[in-house]
Amino acid sequence: MHALVVGGAGTDIADALEAEGVDVTRLEGVVSGDRLEDAGVADADLLVVADSNEATAVPVAHEHNPDIRTVAYTGNGVPEFIKGVLDLTVDPALLDATAVAEELAA
Repeated sequence: MHALVVGGAGTDIADALEAEGVDVTRLEGVVSGDRLEDAGVADADLLVVADSNEATAVPVAHEHNPDIRTVAYTGNGVPEFIKGVLDLTVDPALLDATAVAEELAA
């Protein structure tokens, strides 16, 4: 499984996914379509957004890979226009990164 983790706050979830054997590419800073493409979004299985400011990566990722699973792992919520295209939203205050990674990698 290959996952893209977007946002500097995603260290915990990225580490937890790697511990589950997932190949993780971390993207920090502004995430554009070109950066997603360079990171291998077309072949990725999972996109985890850990910074709500980068939530626009979700529809962009779907443009490149309609089958990608998308997860927001942020306590800040997500913009309203993203909610309809996300597969899952998880608040880190409710489930820790290890539990989420176990479920995502299963």
